[in-house]
Amino acid sequence: MFEEILPDLYRIEIPLPRSPLKALNSYLIKGDKRFLLIDTGLNRAECKSVMLSDLEILNVDLKKTDFFITHMHADHLALAAVLTNDKSRVYFNRKEAAMVSSEMPWQEAYAFFLTNGFPEHELKKSLEGHPGYKYGLKRHLDFYILHEGDPIEIGDYCFRCIETPGHSPGHMCLYEANKKILVCGDHILYDITPNITHWIGMKNPLKEYLTNLEKVYSLDVDLVLPGHRRFWTNHKSRIRELQEHHQARLGEILSALEDGEKTAYDIAPYVSWDIDYSSWELFPASQKWFAVGETIAHLEYLEEEMKVQRRTRGDKTIFSSK
Repeated sequence: MFEEILPDLYRIEIPLPRSPLKALNSYLIKGDKRFLLIDTGLNRAECKSVMLSDLEILNVDLKKTDFFITHMHADHLALAAVLTNDKSRVYFNRKEAAMVSSEMPWQEAYAFFLTNGFPEHELKKSLEGHPGYKYGLKRHLDFYILHEGDPIEIGDYCFRCIETPGHSPGHMCLYEANKKILVCGDHILYDITPNITHWIGMKNPLKEYLTNLEKVYSLDVDLVLPGHRRFWTNHKSRIRELQEHHQARLGEILSALEDGEKTAYDIAPYVSWDIDYSSWELFPASQKWFAVGETIAHLEYLEEEMKVQRRTRGDKTIFSSK
């Protein structure tokens, strides 16, 4: 299902079956001689079918199509392995290009979650059900690396790149100053909150995320095009809501530690999650992976603020308030 947002700029809604995200917003821009596709979907049949059908209706020639990927999550990147060809240019950020080109460190992440209290029987289910693990990138891609301020010109649109790490280590937005458009991937979402999780090799992702919300706050924006759900006009009010949301979440985590030390897995049930289940026990295992990862990211932020401390007890990492 697609819609024309502005002249020669379309949103293609790519389904994400059995995901709370529901769908990915892929954006197509028609130029004079080439097309640009921003984000793609998971590498699964349901995504591929809708994408190819809509591209055909829109008369898009994939041999004349370039791609911009906002970040490395599989729902944004993975289908590019199916859609690209030797005529394609795939724009991407340097930090995540290095991560994607090596094998995804699933086993390293698995071991890390075990030390943070995740029961192994649940963790196995979490990994097996993780969309990135099941439907991720299946072949090597050659990336054309972009940096802060680099332009992408297509038709009547001239975007420049804005580096916004936080949701992922190298997340990148696109800003069109003349038309006041911000293509923001998962940096800003409207009726859900972006997942800010622990990343191996990233010291304090929540701090980076909050810093980069401020970075885009001052932009003159009339239209915000996010990676999921609906688009909207007032990015500044949403940024303030997201900042308040994370301050509230930090407060919940501190409250969870008032009665004693806990692992991140033990703390996660005390947090108000944007998911429609009445108790932590009913959460799908794959969603617990995201919840515990986000809990760890908030604990890392509080640790740098010297409000919590960590220690090792046996083979587990334990957090307590200071």
